[in-house]
Amino acid sequence: MRAIPTILAGALLSATMIPGAIAAERRPINAREHREQVRIRQGVKSGELTRRETIRLKKEQARIRVNERFAKKSGGEFTAAERARIQKELNAASRDIYRQKHDGQDRN
Repeated sequence: MRAIPTILAGALLSATMIPGAIAAERRPINAREHREQVRIRQGVKSGELTRRETIRLKKEQARIRVNERFAKKSGGEFTAAERARIQKELNAASRDIYRQKHDGQDRN
């Protein structure tokens, strides 16, 4: 008999945590996009990025945002595959920012 209240308590706890978990899953993508935009702005300000590099990186960020909106439009929430694809795109964009900032070219 003691198992039933424990199971019910566990079910209730997990049901209340699901909306928070969904919101937490969304935050890392938005936070990463924001951090990458900050990194691009910092690269422009410091002169590490040329005008052409900046345009290319900003277009890449815009493409990721379009893909994210398209994925949300198809069902409101990301599937695991869509989330993995967006994370992969963000990883590539982050590497591109690093490479462009450290390639020896500068605005001056």
